[in-house]
Amino acid sequence: MRFGIFIPQGWRKDLVGIDPSLHWGVMGGLARRIDANEDWSSIWVYDHLHTYPHAIEEATHEAWSLMAAFAGVTGRVRLGQMCTCMGYRNPAYLAKVAATVDTISEGRLEMGIGAGWYEHEWRAYGYGFPRAGERLSMLREGIEIMRQMWTTGYGTLAGKHYQVDGAMCFPQPLQGTSLPGSRANGIPMWVAGGGEKKTLRIAAEYADYTNFSGMPEDFSHKSAILEQHCRDIGRDFDQIVRSANFNVVIGRDEREVEARFEWIRAHYASAGLTDDQVEKIDKSFRGGPLVGTPEEILETLTDLQSRGMTYAITYFVEAAYDTTGIELFEREVLPELVDHEAHNQLWGLFSGR
Repeated sequence: MRFGIFIPQGWRKDLVGIDPSLHWGVMGGLARRIDANEDWSSIWVYDHLHTYPHAIEEATHEAWSLMAAFAGVTGRVRLGQMCTCMGYRNPAYLAKVAATVDTISEGRLEMGIGAGWYEHEWRAYGYGFPRAGERLSMLREGIEIMRQMWTTGYGTLAGKHYQVDGAMCFPQPLQGTSLPGSRANGIPMWVAGGGEKKTLRIAAEYADYTNFSGMPEDFSHKSAILEQHCRDIGRDFDQIVRSANFNVVIGRDEREVEARFEWIRAHYASAGLTDDQVEKIDKSFRGGPLVGTPEEILETLTDLQSRGMTYAITYFVEAAYDTTGIELFEREVLPELVDHEAHNQLWGLFSGR
């Protein structure tokens, strides 16, 4: 199994109380810390513009600016967004940005992409908010443009949503061109979302990785739908790596786990959430699959692995303030599950080393 971790960027109010002049020090320091531990495969950020679950005047650092910054302060770990909203940037422009970041990072970029859902952001930034079917149609067209530009250097599409005519992408991404052994499609594509009729169909057509629910029964159900889509189009289901995102609340015993929940409640209350909002967040964290002692979390991850989940992307809400949960996870969970051989093979594939 491989593991990634989200770096706090503010979207989930995970930098509240920290002076903005210190934000990059926190984010960059955590990135370097993860880079130094070979049990971690990747670092991630969200692609959002305003805080959640309600917008307040607190930092939400922009995802692709962070991609370039992380590329400059790390040397091993892979860099991803979970996930870039297709509607926020023209896909030809996004393909160019991604190719540049791939060059800066020496071939370490992951491309997370999705249709988008946070209506408040869409409308606030003047993007409107097309119905779900339209957003998914935008996703399909945008992915096609990016694939063209990364594999041929040019993008041309007279689509319903996007029209490009010979958009150039030079230099090409290092992945797929300059690095020995790179995959032909260029930057690995993560299609995020579990919509059964359209999103998973798009994933079957284009994705190197998928990302959907990490609840065990839901994961198995979505996997079965994805497999059927692959069968329908004649693609090998096993070519697609299935991943999920997880809030991790870990403690050495039940008492320590409960102390973390007390911190979560106090933290979100201090961030200006109402009592009802704090209750909802507490319930959301408590209902996640990766809550408990290392032994309990290992049991859940082992079960998910048996269902075909081989890439876990973790989120520790307290990471900007306290790394003891990450340290416990690194000490007692990662060594039991990380497949170092597969991890090293992957690093060699994408780095050419």
